[in-house]
Amino acid sequence: MSVRERLLSTLASQLGNPHGVLGKGVALLLNRGNKTAIASAVEAAAVPPGGNAADIGFGGGAGLSLLLERVGADGVVHGVEISADMLARARSGYPRDIGSGRLRLAEGSLTALPLADDSIDVAITVNTVYFVPDLAAACAELARVVRPGGRLVIGIGDPDAMAKLPFTSYGFTLRPVPDVIAALEQAGCTVEHQRLSTRPIPHHLLAATPR
Repeated sequence: MSVRERLLSTLASQLGNPHGVLGKGVALLLNRGNKTAIASAVEAAAVPPGGNAADIGFGGGAGLSLLLERVGADGVVHGVEISADMLARARSGYPRDIGSGRLRLAEGSLTALPLADDSIDVAITVNTVYFVPDLAAACAELARVVRPGGRLVIGIGDPDAMAKLPFTSYGFTLRPVPDVIAALEQAGCTVEHQRLSTRPIPHHLLAATPR
């Protein structure tokens, strides 16, 4: 493997699971690069005041702040993350909300969520499904924890645009948008599709309602 390939592989690995010293910089990069997509996902989720919300694979934590603001003083936000370092970062960044019980953090993945059936009003997950081998299992797990009539929003970069990035050939699975919609429908959801003109990568928001 060449030096360039090694660097691109390392970057791709960090984007999927930020860790170590490099992961701190990646967390800032994720917050900055995903800001518009995350804010749009929160908006599309229609988070109810006083509700239970979740950000799955929250990375740098930008979505946690937005969800906490939306649920208000009487709501709860669950943050689920595979990276131990990102969990530690969030714990140090939100001590008051954790202490009050408004923010509950846990280690977990899209295919193994530490949440009870039908326990969440809304859930968002942005730029995460590229790293899940079994998309159907991930969608089924999301549908399991979101109550019927609730809302789950998956945000993904446009796969054609993502394919042009040099690092996405290292560990990313770029699926056509119709395939993600089909997996959500197979999990028992109705799906609304919105395209965002975000830069440099356009994004797609798939807002799904479990039946």
